[in-house]
Amino acid sequence: MFSEKQRPPSLTRRGGFLFLFVSAAWLVFWYPFTDINVIQQQHEHPLLNNTQHDNQVNKSPSAATTCDKNMSVYVYPLPAKFNLGLLRHCHNLNVHTDMCPHVANSGLGQPISSGGWFATNQFTVEMIFHARVENHPCRTLDPARASLFYVPYYGGFHVSNKFRERNLTARDELDVSLVDFIQAQPWWNKHNGKDHFVALGRVVRDFIRKPNDRDYGAGRLLNFPVVKNMSVLIIERHPWQGKNQYGIPYPSYFHPSTRQEMAWWQNKMRKIRRQYLFSFIGAPRRKAAIRNEFIRQCGESTRCKLLNCRTPDGGSKCGEPSEVLKVMTESRFCLQAPGDSFTRRSTFDSVLAGCIPVFFSPHSAYTQYGWYLPGERSSYSVFIDQKSKASKRIEEELMKISSKKVKMMREKLLGLIPSLTYAHPNATNSGIGDAVDVALVSLAKQVNKIMN
Repeated sequence: MFSEKQRPPSLTRRGGFLFLFVSAAWLVFWYPFTDINVIQQQHEHPLLNNTQHDNQVNKSPSAATTCDKNMSVYVYPLPAKFNLGLLRHCHNLNVHTDMCPHVANSGLGQPISSGGWFATNQFTVEMIFHARVENHPCRTLDPARASLFYVPYYGGFHVSNKFRERNLTARDELDVSLVDFIQAQPWWNKHNGKDHFVALGRVVRDFIRKPNDRDYGAGRLLNFPVVKNMSVLIIERHPWQGKNQYGIPYPSYFHPSTRQEMAWWQNKMRKIRRQYLFSFIGAPRRKAAIRNEFIRQCGESTRCKLLNCRTPDGGSKCGEPSEVLKVMTESRFCLQAPGDSFTRRSTFDSVLAGCIPVFFSPHSAYTQYGWYLPGERSSYSVFIDQKSKASKRIEEELMKISSKKVKMMREKLLGLIPSLTYAHPNATNSGIGDAVDVALVSLAKQVNKIMN
């Protein structure tokens, strides 16, 4: 993948040969599934620098990935307008952010350090998932042999690109086109789409617009009967009505290529000194008053590290992966408050940092990521009901947890890092057992259960 500075030049010379050359170069730039040869930044943050591997690493992540002989995944070769074609307008993919730097390197974004570290945007999971499945050992090129059919539609990019489109017919046009395309495929009719799935990189409310709802720019992809027949992998599912929806992790900043890189990081988080009892990273929200309470409590405590994303200096630091991870790696507990929706990408950043998440709503994780999180929630997290009196004295509640218990919880958390991480797309069979591996295995079992 080329960087922004390496983008193919515009067509300024004459001749058919140059036209073909530029066209080919453009395709190479945008095609995100070839080898990713990225230029690492010269100044690496010491927290992320793993050039000096710890020779005492003795705990490895999950065992090598193998494919069950009864499971194979076929990737639909969709017309470009449904995925790669959307990247032509990367400047407009998000109303708040220029996504061009973030869609580089198959959605991993810009490299920030060697060893698999990227400034990954929270809404690029569609690209990352697509790239991983394209190179996955369980992929088949023969649809007759497939047990799962992946529809690589970048629906999240599309809906965010159309948030300000007032013409609802125009806003829904691509979704309707996708539904028509999939229904026309012979493999759809075999099981009426029950073995088909899509992966979406925005929260569920962005895809379930209702006729009488206040229009804030959402689409209605998940309302189509055809899509309801499919399985939907999504970063935030509907807690009550998401029968065919399965939560998958937000992408964080770490995308290792080898088990050694993963084990090195786990061991580093196991040994690191954590000087703060708890921390909070975030900004106030009008619809989430509890955040204001967190900011108040944290600001008044010497045991809490606060990174307020609303202040001039905090806002810039909140966008820096190394600053976010620095706060989290210095903390024993990380407060995870609901924001614009139930879930937060910060949850997965805190797991990566070995910082025990403290939840205040069961829908921030427990009802979302059943494929990934242990049933015993107290083994890796703390729950404080946001309506309880305990939420007014967070420091006091966390001080009740013994050091022995904290150590056990952190060890459990460190064991979850591989399955909640998206491995580098070129790590075809790394043995990490990442979020995509978990999703495919879990989905295969679910589909088999549905059809039998």
